[in-house]
Amino acid sequence: MAEEQQVTRQTVTTGPAPGYEPAPGYAPPGYRYDTPITGEAVTTTRVRQSPSTAEVLRRIVIFIFALIQLDIVLRILLLLIGASADNAIVSFIYTTSDWFVGPFNGLLNTNALHHGGSVLDVAAIVALVGWTILELVIIAALNIARREP
Repeated sequence: MAEEQQVTRQTVTTGPAPGYEPAPGYAPPGYRYDTPITGEAVTTTRVRQSPSTAEVLRRIVIFIFALIQLDIVLRILLLLIGASADNAIVSFIYTTSDWFVGPFNGLLNTNALHHGGSVLDVAAIVALVGWTILELVIIAALNIARREP
């Protein structure tokens, strides 16, 4: 959220107040009370700008897709290093990433490449690309309604 400050400077000329005569001794000799007074008025205005609804939605979409992409990337890395699915954290990541990789299983002739104890999950890589493309499409749609500051 940005805050913008706007400063306006004006030269103001005012005439004397009608019927105003100060007490004697307050002004130097020869000072005329009927001469206009010129001064500068400074006005400061603070404007608080908040993001539009489309911008807030855009940020939420980016955050959600970042979590999805992080989950898929962790799955790819854990499978590459051959992490044991018996571990609770690894099992949680495999389970949650299955929701996002599942729609992309069987898209190619092979879903994974095995070598030794490590696995390159090709379906997860395709899912990562697919979810990223979906994110870009949603962000492009939200950018249409976004207000520029």
